Amino acid sequence: ATPEYGKQKFLERLEREIRQTKERYPEAAYVGIADGAESNWKFLNQHTQTQILDFYHASGYLGVVAEVLYPNQSAEQKEWLNQSYHQLKHEVGAAQRLHTQMLELAKQEGLSKTLRENLQAAITYYHNHQHQMHYSQFRQQHYPIGSGVTEAACKTLIKQRLCCSGMRWKEKGASIILSLRALILTSTRWEQSPRHQTSVQVVGVEAQNFLVSLQEYRFGSVSVTKSDLAPQAL
Repeated sequence: ATPEYGKQKFLERLEREIRQTKERYPEAAYVGIADGAESNWKFLNQHTQTQILDFYHASGYLGVVAEVLYPNQSAEQKEWLNQSYHQLKHEVGAAQRLHTQMLELAKQEGLSKTLRENLQAAITYYHNHQHQMHYSQFRQQHYPIGSGVTEAACKTLIKQRLCCSGMRWKEKGASIILSLRALILTSTRWEQSPRHQTSVQVVGVEAQNFLVSLQEYRFGSVSVTKSDLAPQAL
């Protein structure tokens, strides 16, 4: 595996990307989507106008509520969950109503230690993040409510290329391949920088040197030959 930059280095690079994007699209609405980790929100609050809790994480805490409501009744649990998922996504005030219901359930006697602890975790989660769970309003504004697209992009860009069986990478080689892969998968990427022509030439020269002994390199469904990697071709 290649050495990691570390969290601080990553955040610095991400902030640079955010600044460049805001300069290019100053009128855009900037939305931050994440799970419940406090560090995510400290970062996103600085750079986005609206913060949204990932719907998958929010809905994941409802399983324990179904267990408390319908112990040992899997069909009823499933039906309640489906209804609650729909309400949470489409109805105004659904998160607050679910939180209130959890508080009432917590007053029950006879809950197992595990159930009570899990229910309390759900109560705390909904208490802390209700203001980020207005999913019906977010959908009306055409905002995404899940981070899955970003997570899938990470897998498509990096994992599918660098984590195949038997692969070992040094930082320079991995960086070159990922730069080229990002270029191909995002056709307008280099146009976002006023210095994109220079950047392309630098990457092209390094990639050509890196692949000097190879006839062909394949990643994803795209084939790139040594001649394709000439600076003028990029």
